[in-house]
Amino acid sequence: MVSGGHVLLEDYPGTGKTTLAKAIARAVAGAVFKRVQFTPDLLPSDILGVSVLDPRTQEFRFHQGPVFTDILLADEINRASPRTQSALLEAMGERQATVEGRRYDLDGMFFVIATQNPVEFRGTYPLPEAQMDRFAMQCTLGYVSAAEEASILADQMESHPVDSLDAVADREELLAVMAAARRVRVSDELRHYMVSLVSATRGRPEIQLAASPRASLALMKVSQAVALFEGAEFVTPEMIQSVAADVIAHRLVLEPEARFSGITARRLVADLVEEIPVPV
Repeated sequence: MVSGGHVLLEDYPGTGKTTLAKAIARAVAGAVFKRVQFTPDLLPSDILGVSVLDPRTQEFRFHQGPVFTDILLADEINRASPRTQSALLEAMGERQATVEGRRYDLDGMFFVIATQNPVEFRGTYPLPEAQMDRFAMQCTLGYVSAAEEASILADQMESHPVDSLDAVADREELLAVMAAARRVRVSDELRHYMVSLVSATRGRPEIQLAASPRASLALMKVSQAVALFEGAEFVTPEMIQSVAADVIAHRLVLEPEARFSGITARRLVADLVEEIPVPV
């Protein structure tokens, strides 16, 4: 959110993806939060909006869809068809929506939290490559330990903890934090290091579709956000390396032979982090 990008949470059902998204939304006072439950029959107009004829004026009036918000939860995004998923491409990539030939600018805080179950599950569609490239990061939550799961049960005996969450910042404070992240210094050497990590994916025989310059931009902005949270005035190589797999791996499409041999995109990115020399 602070980097200005969007996040995709992929994990098994019931691991807390939607709960995390709702908690983030409640933590920002004054932010408009909307949710879209993606289903196979969802249409692009259900996301962008639609013009409805006003019987009194005999004129069409545009009713904005849920994409016009500060924080958008795209829940189980891979349960909708690729046609419907593509309705978010322009909004996520350019912070604008074009409906019936008219362009609508989206707010500077526009942030998409999408959740999805693994594509091997029934009733799901794999996200198009262009859609995956719009996400700054892809993260997983994983299963919690037995002790943590017991605590979850205890916390939800009478009510859900999310319902009692208080905001920790307001909308204007968050926008100020986002602006501060963009001011974190990135040296020329580290910019070239980021480009080297991303461009190295374009020459690997295991990779069918490599990362684009959008990945380099996301890597820089996410690294700036990490530096801000760590109280640093500049980005370090360790910060870049810590988020490289989350930023780059989901954008890669591997060759079938590589997938069948057990190679994963995250493992390839980890190998590149070890292979590419760090500037000194």
